[in-house]
Amino acid sequence: MTRDKLTAYIHTWGCQMNVRDSEHIKGILKGEGYDISDTPDGASLVVLNTCSIREKAEQKFLSELGRLSLQKKKHPELKIAVSGCIAQQQGRALLKSHPSVDFSFGPQNIFNLKEFLYDEKRTAFTKENTGETEEIHHTQLSAHRDNDLRAWVNIMYGCNNYCSYCVVPYTRGRERSRSYENIIAEVRDLADKGYKEISLLGQNVNSYSGGCTFPELLTMICGIGGILRIRFITSHPKDLTAELAITMGKSAKICNHIHLPVQSGSTNVLNRMNRKYTFEEYFDKILILRKHVPDIAITTDIIAGFPAETDSDHYETVRALKEIEFDGIFAFKYSQRPHTKAADMEHQLSESIKSQRLAEILTVSDMITERKNKVLEGKCFEVLTEGINADNRWFGRTTTNKIVNFSPDEHTERGRVVMVKVIEGFKHSLEGQLVV
Repeated sequence: MTRDKLTAYIHTWGCQMNVRDSEHIKGILKGEGYDISDTPDGASLVVLNTCSIREKAEQKFLSELGRLSLQKKKHPELKIAVSGCIAQQQGRALLKSHPSVDFSFGPQNIFNLKEFLYDEKRTAFTKENTGETEEIHHTQLSAHRDNDLRAWVNIMYGCNNYCSYCVVPYTRGRERSRSYENIIAEVRDLADKGYKEISLLGQNVNSYSGGCTFPELLTMICGIGGILRIRFITSHPKDLTAELAITMGKSAKICNHIHLPVQSGSTNVLNRMNRKYTFEEYFDKILILRKHVPDIAITTDIIAGFPAETDSDHYETVRALKEIEFDGIFAFKYSQRPHTKAADMEHQLSESIKSQRLAEILTVSDMITERKNKVLEGKCFEVLTEGINADNRWFGRTTTNKIVNFSPDEHTERGRVVMVKVIEGFKHSLEGQLVV
């Protein structure tokens, strides 16, 4: 192992916000002379950008940190940094419990990274940040974008909802929105650089308040030339309005896909989760979306085995899956998280019950997804080409965010929109054929 050159490896766990944070971290490091490596082997600095939303992600981080700590005993010059939500959550205690860590910083303090490179054994965590301060830091941050075709764009930070199971308000702070002028300027710059698709990021984009409403922001971005597709994530059902659905239906640039986490089909469970809507209210939002965007694809999140969830509650969720017929779901076993109200609730369920319920949810969802994809066979869709997969075939996505694999012709190139006919629908992808 040699470290003659400054090289850095960033390991990212968690949500799209973390992915975007890692791009900022890479940008800062490149500005300080680091080469970015795709492997930790031989790196002079390893940054572990962590997620604490579930225990499994935390265990993966601890396992990787343990491996790196052993490596550091052989190579003391290796620097280890921890960022992200675990760094924010544990604060200075992280350095005390893991002396191999040289420095750590929370999501709101990425701008401190440069000084940490030369002044180790420090931490930076922010309990609160004003929107103005964060906007200044954001505009000053350089970024190394991992993709030159599709770009993430933060429109807001933090969360005010305090769902009883979630650590995000404690690790990322309360909601702060970037000004729409700043966002528009960033998107224009991306368009000038050749980006074709942007994804607007926020813990709850529907509560955006940076000088206009979220639908108004979408409308302004639609007017920027060069951008072919606009996506956004994540939407909170309680704040989803008919105005957003109407805006989505009016513009061909706004992709006809929405990720709308339901978490449970039981209103009793939703109340204990502090989700601030009933299942009936959620279902009404689905009807509004499908009214104004008839061909919309809807995906969701589901938590299996929430504290005190009964068999009846569980089967209400299964029934909701069958009634709504989501295009895809992300389902997980409930995980107790520090500082959350749900962690102290009575009637915590056993791992075996949670696993059994999760398996049933996934089985039902997979059947629905495959059936819905089979219905697409014989139909043609516009696909934005992204690259070549492991089978040496091209792939891209429809506006509904479905992955399509197809054989290219001599004119196929990355970043073009091509017409593809679906030959076969599978559980997680589509097999297509170019339409000439």
